[in-house]
Amino acid sequence: MYVAIDIGGTKTLIGIFSHTGDLISSEKFPTTTDYPVFLKTILQHLQKIERPIEAICIAAPGKVSRQDGVVEAFGNLDWKNIALKKDIQKHFHVPILVENDANLAGLSEAQFIKNDYKKILYVTISTGIGTGIITNGIIDPDFADSEGGQMPLEHNGKIMPWEDFASGKAIQYKYGKLASEITDPEAWNEIASNIAIGLYDLLALLQPNVIILGGGALSKNFHLLIGPLKDKLNNNSNPLITIPPILQAHRPEEAVIYGCYELIKMSI
Repeated sequence: MYVAIDIGGTKTLIGIFSHTGDLISSEKFPTTTDYPVFLKTILQHLQKIERPIEAICIAAPGKVSRQDGVVEAFGNLDWKNIALKKDIQKHFHVPILVENDANLAGLSEAQFIKNDYKKILYVTISTGIGTGIITNGIIDPDFADSEGGQMPLEHNGKIMPWEDFASGKAIQYKYGKLASEITDPEAWNEIASNIAIGLYDLLALLQPNVIILGGGALSKNFHLLIGPLKDKLNNNSNPLITIPPILQAHRPEEAVIYGCYELIKMSI
């Protein structure tokens, strides 16, 4: 059995996969802000797995030191230099991989279209905003540590990180409800404007062949976003920047754990 652990800013998802990529079971629970308590909860879940664990992949929302399995900083958790690999390997003596969550989500979603597009930009809009660049079917090592959600951009006369005004958390703060609960076209026009600002900068820099949008914040109402978003991007286009196709993630809520499976399969 392969185990995938997706550590989110508000929830953690654990998935158990067969060798052939079938998701046998999954379990979700709130992410506590107390790391020792969180680690204990993870270990309890792993110890309940009845079949032998052969490999574990941990997805973290932040900057990762892949060789030693340390997460140096988390995007939406106040944790620093957390030795995830070491802490879990004390109890489970199996190969353990640690990777950025947006990279893994992008890796998973790229499997559906890797024969059609060489360079794929994956953008997850959930609690925060994460970016993953997949080139020729693998996480691009030149951009593996990119943090598109942290790009400083101008918004309402102030310079702030893109995710501070365009993430799911920012949407909920502004409108008083989850993005999945918003149906007002004018609200989605504003949301599209805030997302387009960051996407346009990423397009100018990366020149991807396609964009995939994922994350829980957009999973239900993608159809309300995509029209205004395309309009915003096309209205700002210039001859040097190509606006590529924009696709919705196939598995917006589970892309990360499927990416864990893909990385395990590629690595062991």
